Amino acid sequence: MATYNLKINGQKREVDVAPDTPMLWVLRDHLNMPGTKYGCGVAQCGACTIHLDGNAMRSCMLPVSAIGDKAITTIEGLSENGDHPVQKAWLEHDVAQCGYCQAGQIMSAASLLNNIPNPTDSDIEAAMHGNICRCGTYGRIKAAVKTAVKLS
Repeated sequence: MATYNLKINGQKREVDVAPDTPMLWVLRDHLNMPGTKYGCGVAQCGACTIHLDGNAMRSCMLPVSAIGDKAITTIEGLSENGDHPVQKAWLEHDVAQCGYCQAGQIMSAASLLNNIPNPTDSDIEAAMHGNICRCGTYGRIKAAVKTAVKLS
């Protein structure tokens, strides 16, 4: 076990875990932050997406020991009141059906807009590739990302 001082959603948090513990489990099991979801466990579905210094990362394969002093943002920290442009656009387009993948989808879309404020269709498709939605709302996801651009 080792002690890690992490900056999560703007707050300093300390955890005592094994160095190879994936951030997903640090968040969910040690810090009681269940918004980041477990999907596949092999970084292929996107349900566990968080931001590491503003960039989308799969937390299920990201060991806590690799974080260093980088800032972590989870779905809980994206906005205080659910008023991030991506979250607002998601509601406007009624994207979520079952909702399981939505935290990861939203985090990927928000990272895209942080890095490319006015993305092309190809940019959206590339950024969202690998975020699996069992309900197949990909058309609404793409439309919501385009709407979020206008709301930003």
